[in-house]
Amino acid sequence: MPAYANGFKNYIVLYKGTQAVPADAAQSIAKSGGKLIYSYNQIGVVIARSDSASFRDAILQDSRVENASATEGFAVKLNDDALTAGDANGPPADEQPNTPASDSDSLSGLQWDMVQIHVPEAHAITGGSPSVVVGDIDTGLDFTHPDLAGNVDFANSVSCIGGVPNQSPSAWNDDLGHGTHTAGTIAAAANGIGIVGVAPNVKIAAIKAGNADNFFFPEAVVCAFIWAGDHHLDVTNNSYFVDPWRLNCRNDPEQRAIWEAERRAIRYAQSRGVTVVASMGNEFDDLAHPTIDKSSPDFPPDTAITREVTNACATVPVEIPGVIGVSADGNLRRKALYSNYGVGVTQVVAPGGDSVFQVTATAPNGLVLSTFPKSLFLSQCRVDRQVVDASGATYCYAQGTSMAAPHVTGVAALIISQFGKMSPGKVQAYINQTADPLPCPSNPFLGGTPFEANCEGGSGYNSFYGHGEVNALEAVLHASGQ
Repeated sequence: MPAYANGFKNYIVLYKGTQAVPADAAQSIAKSGGKLIYSYNQIGVVIARSDSASFRDAILQDSRVENASATEGFAVKLNDDALTAGDANGPPADEQPNTPASDSDSLSGLQWDMVQIHVPEAHAITGGSPSVVVGDIDTGLDFTHPDLAGNVDFANSVSCIGGVPNQSPSAWNDDLGHGTHTAGTIAAAANGIGIVGVAPNVKIAAIKAGNADNFFFPEAVVCAFIWAGDHHLDVTNNSYFVDPWRLNCRNDPEQRAIWEAERRAIRYAQSRGVTVVASMGNEFDDLAHPTIDKSSPDFPPDTAITREVTNACATVPVEIPGVIGVSADGNLRRKALYSNYGVGVTQVVAPGGDSVFQVTATAPNGLVLSTFPKSLFLSQCRVDRQVVDASGATYCYAQGTSMAAPHVTGVAALIISQFGKMSPGKVQAYINQTADPLPCPSNPFLGGTPFEANCEGGSGYNSFYGHGEVNALEAVLHASGQ
């Protein structure tokens, strides 16, 4: 049988409905010219590998298979510029070990983002509970970083690269820096060193789905959400896009197979009580009214094409129902220049930084500071964005909706810490209802820039800011019944 020039490719094989993977799936896949690599019985999805160009056509002959797709061309690369309900019940609030947290670490004075969403005031009530576990689905985590090491949950950390869980710490160590940055915003400890995260007392589990080249392949993302659901994590942060194209058109059979597998995985996690928070992306695009996608596919490199798209095309995970979509603003509380937006997609806004139009005395470079691996400090963090604590711990400034989402993830963790385990829908309701409303700007040209952005809606809800800017203090007070 013919082989691909580049050898083996991974495939997602999607069985009909949400039935379990058939007992003879391995034999069926082998007969079609492939090998079963991993089976996700919970959602009827299999990861297979084959070097046969006819594998997809062959496996579709199995009447139990709904669809199948190779995943090699189905990834999106991170573009943040820092880088050159059955189980929705848990312990009541009085069983959650909450303690306040201080905000007097050595670099706390640089955290304008935390002040803006009232994190220090929230910390006077709670810094979160160590019984709450946040899964950071990202590029891994530097478990040796002094500001994170004490909060890392090794038992629930994993690498999902290739679609197969691997709990070796060397496998889920961060080899890019992005995951360590998002983790610090969520849960950097209040320990006198560096910065303080939104929820400095909670545990954080690294779930590595992005590889060293910044790509998030579908099989890794499916693995990540099944892992989060099976391990009963409380919240996941998702600061990335995944799927064939940045905008995944469900009227294309192969793109739909990938989209459906990921949708099943995310819904599975949600059904197990996992609140899912996701960044909106950095393409200055209206996700509710997409027209052009010129950045896909990202892999193999330099293969992107410009194509017209419609509302039949969606992004994962942010456009999956029940996911909390987060846009980014800067220190002037305006939508960051780069941030995507859209009616029905944006739930809230949070600080992501804006180094062009929102540089202020409080935020002199407009960016968000967070933890960064020492081993990658010189190669992956620009010199003008590097900060070293007196202890030698390393930090990097960055901007992006990737930096915004972890603020909301941290607030979700504080809510669960205060109130106890609850359904993802209830967590989202608390976040939306306690956000500070922000009206659409009067100037349709954002901040007087030549970049047109049509903000739709009123002060209670609009396409730029959703229900408003997340407010950690109000969320904690609301969750505690005050």
